[in-house]
This record gives sequence, structure tokens and C-alpha cells, in this order.
Amino acid sequence: MNYFITGGTGLIGRAFIEQHHITNANAQFTVLTRDKAQAQKKLPSYVLIVSDLSEVNFKDFDVVLNLAGEPIVSKRWSDKQKDRLCKSRWTLTDQVVNKISKECSDDRPIRLISGSAVGIYGRQGSTVITEQFTNHFPEFSHKLCHQWEDIALHAKHANVAVIRTGIVLSNKGGALDKMLLPFKLGLGGRIATGRQFMPWIHIDDMVSAIEYLVEHPVLTGPFNFTAPNPVTNAEFSKTLASELGRPCLFPVPEFVLRLAMGEMADLVLYGQKAVPQELLDSGYTFKFETLSPALHDVLKG
Repeated sequence: MNYFITGGTGLIGRAFIEQHHITNANAQFTVLTRDKAQAQKKLPSYVLIVSDLSEVNFKDFDVVLNLAGEPIVSKRWSDKQKDRLCKSRWTLTDQVVNKISKECSDDRPIRLISGSAVGIYGRQGSTVITEQFTNHFPEFSHKLCHQWEDIALHAKHANVAVIRTGIVLSNKGGALDKMLLPFKLGLGGRIATGRQFMPWIHIDDMVSAIEYLVEHPVLTGPFNFTAPNPVTNAEFSKTLASELGRPCLFPVPEFVLRLAMGEMADLVLYGQKAVPQELLDSGYTFKFETLSPALHDVLKG
């Protein structure tokens, strides 16, 4: 298989390349990046790096894995930053879709797997959220993901799947890395009420589920990339503290997060009880279905 990847230097992209190469040594990877020098430092030597879509022809690839986008929690959500978050996803996805439409054909459709997030649902309380749920809460995360998906799903000459990712658990960065320090110091605790749900997925299942979609191109549309057992923030906090052998005694009040993060605090103050119904119904088997073994595996690494 020949892969073209945007966002290949990010947490998910790098993990996919490294893990997929172990079991598929003949796979070829081409990564699009704005900074070749930095990409060469982060990626294995067997990856071909390009800086412009004009350097490749999509008829030479089997799969396009479209993961690029400005990190959503890198800066406070000013109007300028919101615009940057949107354009970093929408503009490149539109360029990828247009290129597929010009260079591929229905005789040999390409597999397009494009990024999204459970944020498309907006805040949903304790309602169980499958991919069929449509009563989305109209906040910024919904707008960001909805347009991102809509662009990808309109690709011609492609079998398109969009992956609505939850919190990815990894020992190589991501959300968990930002949570660890206070918990390691014994200062961790729930956020606000702790009742908000946190849909999560182990990085190994993240990669394996992408591989599963590659192997089954008839599977199209949206897929929740979350473990089958989402937990509340309070449960996540207690489990993380327990795995670290630390107490879970110091809740973070909502007003503190609002002062520090502004509107971006919505990402952690609210959540979605998202479950991967489409993956489960299609036959995918999760390696990590529950939180404690997943955290144990990540933290020992």
C-alpha cells in the first residue's frame, strides 16, 4: 500500500507510520509538511517528505490519510485563532478533495480517511452518542468539525471515511501528557463537577482502527474513534490517580479554567458520551475497551 499523509508529524500520524511499518514493511509513506527540516527530525528515514501537493499525483497512491490541522488547544480561542483553526483544516482538505477529483477515477477510487473529532456533537451530557446522532449542539467545535467533514465527504472518486476522534491516550504526547504533572505531584482532581464525559481511545486502537478502515474500504461515512466505555471526568481522574499511586483530592473549579482558557475551557467542562457503534457493528475488536488497562499500558511505557 502506498500512503499519502497530511498531519504526518502529529501524534496520530507518527504512530500510524511507525506501527504500520512494523507489520507492513513494504508500505510506502509520503508526508506533506510545511517544514521539511522539522519533519525529517520527527519521522523515520523511510518516509518521503514533500512540501506541496503539486509534487505528487494521487493516482500513485492507495490511501490518503488526511489528519492535518492547527492543534486545537495550542492558543486561546480569539477570533483570529478560530479562523486559523478552521482554515488549517478546511482549506487543505478542500485542496486534497479537488486533487483527488482531478487525478483519480471511479475505475480505481482512492481510499480517503479524513480527520474529525467527537467535538462535532457539541456538549451532550449523559446521552449515549452514536454516529447516527444528529441533534448536535451548535458551538465552535461543532462548526469546526462539521465543515471539515462535509468537505471530505463530497470527494469524488474516493471511498471516504471520517474519524471522529476522542482523547487519544499515548505516552508520546497529546492530552494525557498535559494532565500528568499535577497528578504525579499528588495535586490532581476532577474538573468542575466531574460529571462531564470523556470519550477516550488508546493510541494502539487508534492506529489499528485506521488500519481496519484501510482494509475495509466499503466502510464509509463517520466513525467514532473512541473506546466502547467512555467515563466521566471524575472517574477518569480517580483512575489516573490510582494508576499513578497518588490521591485524587484537588478539584479544579470552573472559574479557574475560564480565567486560564476562556471559551476553550468548553472542551474540558463539557463532553460527549460517544461510543464507537459503527466500528463495533462492522466487526472491529478493541484491544483496550476499559480505561484502567489502557492507562496502565500507557503509563508503563
